[in-house]
Amino acid sequence: MEPSPTESPVPAAAALAVPGPASLTVTDPSGHRIRVALDPLPLHIGRHADNRLILRDSRVSRTHARIEAEQGEYVLYDCGSRHGTFVNGARVERHTLRPADRIEFGARDSYQAVFSLDGQELKRLVEQVVAPERSETGAAGAMVGGNMGKLRAILDLARTLQSSFSVDDVLAQVVDAALTVTGAERGFLLLRSANALDTRVARNCHGHNLHDTDLRVPRDLINRALRQRRELLSMNFDPLGADDTRPANSVADLELRSVVCVPLVRIRAGQGDATSVLSTASETVGVLYMDSRVAAADLAGGNRELLQTLAIEASTVLENARLLEEERAKHLMDEELRVARTIQQSLLPAHLPTEGWLRAAASSMASQQVGGDYYDLVEATPDCWAAVVADVSGKGVSSALLAGVLQGALMITGAVQGELNQGVARLNRFLLERTGGEKYATIFYCQVERGGRVRYVNAAHCPPLVLRSSGVTAVLEATGMPVGLIEGAEYEVADTRLTPGDKLLIYTDGVTEAQDAGGAFFGVKRLHALAAAHGASSAETVHDAVQMAVRDFTQGAAQSDDITLLVLEYAG
Repeated sequence: MEPSPTESPVPAAAALAVPGPASLTVTDPSGHRIRVALDPLPLHIGRHADNRLILRDSRVSRTHARIEAEQGEYVLYDCGSRHGTFVNGARVERHTLRPADRIEFGARDSYQAVFSLDGQELKRLVEQVVAPERSETGAAGAMVGGNMGKLRAILDLARTLQSSFSVDDVLAQVVDAALTVTGAERGFLLLRSANALDTRVARNCHGHNLHDTDLRVPRDLINRALRQRRELLSMNFDPLGADDTRPANSVADLELRSVVCVPLVRIRAGQGDATSVLSTASETVGVLYMDSRVAAADLAGGNRELLQTLAIEASTVLENARLLEEERAKHLMDEELRVARTIQQSLLPAHLPTEGWLRAAASSMASQQVGGDYYDLVEATPDCWAAVVADVSGKGVSSALLAGVLQGALMITGAVQGELNQGVARLNRFLLERTGGEKYATIFYCQVERGGRVRYVNAAHCPPLVLRSSGVTAVLEATGMPVGLIEGAEYEVADTRLTPGDKLLIYTDGVTEAQDAGGAFFGVKRLHALAAAHGASSAETVHDAVQMAVRDFTQGAAQSDDITLLVLEYAG
């Protein structure tokens, strides 16, 4: 991709400088979030599928922005977008990113991204630990020695966060750092599973792994403590729960000197510059539990803040892992939908007649990856063509699957010449038996004979237009109910006649209900006027004119319905 005109050349050596790990927390207009690592670079952002970060909003340009590494920093560039790129409310062409920068693309109610450097909070804590200047004698010396141990633990965790690809490695380092900070002897990181707590990490103060059974405190008591009190909870010879009549509830009976419980809560990136910590019971994802048999845990000085921050780091790691798994699942789903779209497109006619007594032009554009519209055109006999356009209710995969089923059922077991109504009635029963009335479809099915006669069934579909060479239009109204909706529905066969040069324009409601950015509809009147203006043109010209008019009207706005169009031209 070419650099935008506002960029200035960057020296090659400076461009090679690699900054530390960073990421974007991206929030879509519905509030769903994903985490996108800034690796590899550059990261291209936009509406087009070629971008690594795809933003599905018509106000976002096809290639809207990109992020590059320059002189050890991350730099955001606007790529000549139509509606602009904003950082913390100000429009930018080039901006060096800083932690908590809020990036907006084109509109405030569109996608937002918050930039963050991994491990930034740990770096702040490192500075906090080493800041006090104390003499290394007496009690002050002991303080410095303790702080140096905490510093080493935090530095080890910071290095693990930046270099490890294993969530378990990072969580183990979190537990080790927490044991060093508090002086506790054993640490367990427990994650919530339904109403229980499962052990993810078990370590002692010497860095050795423990067995799950080494945790002698009943997990339901820890769970109860979390429900009753969700901030840091420390106990010295106090009951774990309200029911202290049972011996198992007493810290002393378990030969423990002290217990510390720190909740792990779900982290959510906010709409502003900050990150919010959700602390409701439903958002508690686990607990960092520590205990000691010999000495009480040290929560004096800044140790409490250190411990809580370590818990937040563990919560962030877990949340990032969850987001990454969601992102992978989404990418897998997108790939499967891409394949499904390819298959669905392959079911459409590969070639339409452009010569002979009947000619055609058609297209179908899904509003999502796959659609519920389809069209087909089959030469039933040398003297008769069968055409169909259908629109299945709803959107997405279920509608696309049903559209494929209907296409096969209609062409294989459906109408043959002279039996249009019976074929559509059989299709109605077929659909009712398989969906129980929860899914239905509107269908226009017709047979065009060499002599110009058109016999059709319109199952509540949009009325097709008959275009005369003189420009006068007629409409083919519905002759029955949608298929799959009512048992025993009857479908009347109607007919009309075409003369040489006449055309039949069949469409789905995605054409007339196409919307611009302001929410206005393309409308039936606009379609009629456009068709009448091209009454003397070829099928391909009429098709292209309608398609272009809809595209110009919508101006790239996201559509809520599939757009399908089939134009038949009778040459005589």
